[in-house]
Amino acid sequence: MDKVIEKQISAATEAVSSVYVPPFQLTKGQPTPIAANGGLSYVSFDRDGDAGTAAAMEAAFNQIATRKGQAVIDMLDDAPPGPIETEWGVGFRGYAECLEYILANNIETPEGGLALPLRYTIHEQPSYSIVSSNGIWRDPARESEAKTLRKDEQDNGRRCLYFPQVLRDARRMEEYQPGLSPNSPECMDTLGVSLAHCESKCENFYDSTEVERVYYPEMEKLLLEFFPEATDALVYNHDVFDKDYEGDRTEDQDHKNPGVNANYANIVHNDLNDNSGRVRCRELLTKNLRNFGREQHYTEEQADEKMSRRFMSINLAKPMETVRQYPFVLCAWPSFADQPYITNYRIYDDRVGETTRFTHRPDHDWYWFPEQNPTEVSMLKCYDSVTDGSVSRWSFHTACIDPTAPDDAPCRKNVVVRSYVFF
Repeated sequence: MDKVIEKQISAATEAVSSVYVPPFQLTKGQPTPIAANGGLSYVSFDRDGDAGTAAAMEAAFNQIATRKGQAVIDMLDDAPPGPIETEWGVGFRGYAECLEYILANNIETPEGGLALPLRYTIHEQPSYSIVSSNGIWRDPARESEAKTLRKDEQDNGRRCLYFPQVLRDARRMEEYQPGLSPNSPECMDTLGVSLAHCESKCENFYDSTEVERVYYPEMEKLLLEFFPEATDALVYNHDVFDKDYEGDRTEDQDHKNPGVNANYANIVHNDLNDNSGRVRCRELLTKNLRNFGREQHYTEEQADEKMSRRFMSINLAKPMETVRQYPFVLCAWPSFADQPYITNYRIYDDRVGETTRFTHRPDHDWYWFPEQNPTEVSMLKCYDSVTDGSVSRWSFHTACIDPTAPDDAPCRKNVVVRSYVFF
């Protein structure tokens, strides 16, 4: 299979020499992902510089037409009330039902830990999301197509179940992983998660200009101190999460304003994969594409040389106030290293991003930071260019509801920055 893929990539690269096609790089021992085209990037199917967006859009409609996704929904709708037996364990349609199961079975947790429902996809097929900026949503001639895509996006949520999982307190990491401090690069290399500290001078995280001016350099400095072998770091965008925010939430990409997000991603996922980790990095270096931070002006040759060495994508999440509800939880790499990820394609007008989803496994190793305070920065790896199996490639994560929090507990208010670290 790998040789076939390599030949396809070689042919695609020759056909679209002006377009960057990422090398297909699986981790040693990693199964082939559940993805379109055997895992090939849609850039490989470029048509006149569209970066594969037309091919991806066609694939999205073709997949809907197979009705395989609808079959999953029909199966869930037709199942009798109560728990649903799946090949990955017992799942539940609703959070409350899963929580009731957890309480009835007295699922044990370590000190500082918590048992709660986490939401996973049960559809082992690639999925497609058409981003809000895509022109199809504003084209009256494509209204019918847009309606079909919007329904499928909603249906993606219906192809999920809640499964019981145990979270462990990441601050007590050394109790579970002797000799491994959560505040160390070794923890990131081993598990794909870690914890740092920052006394930020940023006074208003709702002001995107101030965040870029004050907070981005703080995070870049933090990354370089956290990873002593790193040569440089680039923070390139951020999101502010506040479900209760009453001001203007409008996103303005042109003025580097992400808006204020009221949606907490309540599904197990990762933001990048084997392809998109490299593509996103090269977009930033050579095109300064959708970069909110320091401008980048690398030539293609310079970018290739820089990316020939190790680089990582790290997300950093810092609360604006102590987290009481909707905590951000992280899963450690070794517990899913041999599990194929499921690619979700995010179709823009000029690119096809790739994120990943995962099906449930009872031995997934989940961590959280109970009542994470504003000086604590949780870090998760979204991508690592090292593929020999010696280090974690990524973590996956989700938001969740803490059943032990008071009913009136405020929802999480935090800022998440995305970065690349180079070695």
